[in-house]
Amino acid sequence: MTSVLVADDQALVRGSFRVLVETAPGFSAVGEAEDGVAAVELAGRLRPDVVLMDVRMPRMDGIEATRRICADPATSGVRVLILTTFDLDDYVYAALRAGASGFLLKDTPPADLLNAISVVAAGEALLAPTVTRRLIAEFARRPEPAAKAADLDGITEREREVLLLIARGMSNTEIAAQLYVGLATVKTHIGRLLSKLNARDRAQLVIKAYESGLVTPA
Repeated sequence: MTSVLVADDQALVRGSFRVLVETAPGFSAVGEAEDGVAAVELAGRLRPDVVLMDVRMPRMDGIEATRRICADPATSGVRVLILTTFDLDDYVYAALRAGASGFLLKDTPPADLLNAISVVAAGEALLAPTVTRRLIAEFARRPEPAAKAADLDGITEREREVLLLIARGMSNTEIAAQLYVGLATVKTHIGRLLSKLNARDRAQLVIKAYESGLVTPA
């Protein structure tokens, strides 16, 4: 059973998402938060698997709430899936930097949203196609990387190859085929990358790849 906390300042939206989650097999809605402050408090108390987080909320926005949830060791296992009507570049970049594991628009079909919750709960990253394009454009607009290339000094050449392919959007299966290795080997490399680069999930690995200069947007 995947537990979900819904954070949105609109009661109707919160209720709609809660009903969707509660009526789907294998999911459980454990609470609702009307703003970022409540989202942080409830995440700490309820420890849901996933928080569906709106961006624009009173008192504290979803980006700051995400940052606090992901930075707190007590809620480090909580995954945040950003849901918003806005797909602006700054929101995407800020949300992923804050530790969000996914970013979807609110017009996403219900079945796709439930699948996204499952993907994020499993520790994977998920981005809508339009968001991925905007994320790449955002990095292209930032000429000075926030991280240094030296940040990758601790990884092996094979791990560097895997990181490059992750940043290009390849799945584990595609990476295995590209490098002619087994799926278990790819998972091992990804696990080591997460540990060495202090990244929560694949979304964070993509950011590391771009900010270090390993990948440069065309």
